[in-house]
Amino acid sequence: MAKTALLLTLAAIGVGFAVFWIILVARRNRNEPGQAGGWPSWIQHGIGFFTNFLDTLGIGSFATTTSLFRFTRTVDDRLIPGTLNVGHALPTVAEALIYIAIIEVDLTTLVLLIAASMLGAWLGAGIVSSWSRRGVQFGMGLALIAAAGLTLGQALNILPGGGIALELGGAKLAIGLIGNFMLGALMTLGIGLYGPAIIMVSLLGMNPKAAFPIMMGSCAFLMPVASAQFIRKSCYDLRSAIGLAIGGIPGVLIAAYIVGSMSLTVVRWLVIVVVVYTAIMLLRASRSSAADAAAVP
Repeated sequence: MAKTALLLTLAAIGVGFAVFWIILVARRNRNEPGQAGGWPSWIQHGIGFFTNFLDTLGIGSFATTTSLFRFTRTVDDRLIPGTLNVGHALPTVAEALIYIAIIEVDLTTLVLLIAASMLGAWLGAGIVSSWSRRGVQFGMGLALIAAAGLTLGQALNILPGGGIALELGGAKLAIGLIGNFMLGALMTLGIGLYGPAIIMVSLLGMNPKAAFPIMMGSCAFLMPVASAQFIRKSCYDLRSAIGLAIGGIPGVLIAAYIVGSMSLTVVRWLVIVVVVYTAIMLLRASRSSAADAAAVP
C-alpha cells in the first residue's frame, strides 16, 4: 500500500510536469508564433533514446547528451543546461516508476534516502556553492576510482563482498542519509548522482540493484521542479527537449528490462564500469576547469 502511494505520488508529479510544460509551450506559441521551430528530427529523437538507455543502466545522461549536442550542433551551449533538465525529466520519472515497481528494496530506506537527497539539493545549495567546483570534481573522481577498486576486489572475490541487503538500519542508515544528502547538494554543482550513489549503496552492504530505485527516485523527484524554472523562462531548446522526452521513453523501457534480469555478479561489473566512467568524466572536467581558470587574465 505504501509503495503504491509512492508510485502514485511520483506519477502525479510526472503528469503535473507534462501538463505544466504543455500549457506554457502553448502560451508561448500563442504569444510568439513560430518559436517552436517544428517537430524534432530523427537525430534529436535518437539522442533521447541513446542517452536515456545509458541513463537507465546507471551511466547517466547529462554528459553524453551534452557531448552529442555539441557534436551535432543541435543546441546552443547557453541552452544546454535547461534542455538537459527539461528533456530528461519525464524519462527519469519513467525510470523511477519502473525500478521502484520491479526491484525489491525496503520502502522506509528508499523514502528516507530520497528525502535526504531532496533536502540536500534544497538546503545544500548555499553551502556547496561556496566550494571550488574543480576541487569537488577532482576529489570525487579520485574517491570513485578508489571505490571502484574495492568493488573490483569484491567481484574477483579478493575482498569480502556482502552486498545482498535490501535495507539499511542503525549506523549504516545514518551514513546513507548523510551520503545522499551530500549527493543531492552536489547536484547543484552539476555533479551527477548516479555513480556515487551506486558505490555508496554497494559499500554499505546493499544489493547493487537497490541503488537503481534509490538514485532514479531521488532524481525523479528533483528534476521536474528544477525544470519548471527553465520552462517558465524559455531558457531551453524546445525541439531538442521534446526529442529527448519522446525518444527517451523507449530507451528506458528496453534498458530497464536488461537491468531487471541481470545477475548480481553482472550488476557488480556494471557498477565498476559506471563508476570508473564517472570518475574519468569528473577528473577530465576538473582538468578543463583548471585550464579555463588559467586562461582567465
